[in-house]
Amino acid sequence: MIEVFKTNVPDSRQANLLLEKIHKSFMSYKANFDLEDCDKILRVKSSDGIVDPDCLINFLKDFGFHAEVLTEENYTVLQQLPN
Repeated sequence: MIEVFKTNVPDSRQANLLLEKIHKSFMSYKANFDLEDCDKILRVKSSDGIVDPDCLINFLKDFGFHAEVLTEENYTVLQQLPN
């Protein structure tokens, strides 16, 4: 399952730091940012099939960033994470 989030992460430096922290804290998650999208998209896939959106939203909040789940109605073009 892939969960897609709208964020307020402003630049690639901060996105890369957050990705490191996400991958260390959530070992089963593979994540990437699309900062060129107007919603500063964060995509997260879990190798065990479960992404806990509330946990990830609170995790980003702890670092001073906002995230909210985008539904397919709000974001219709869901791209797969690279292998």
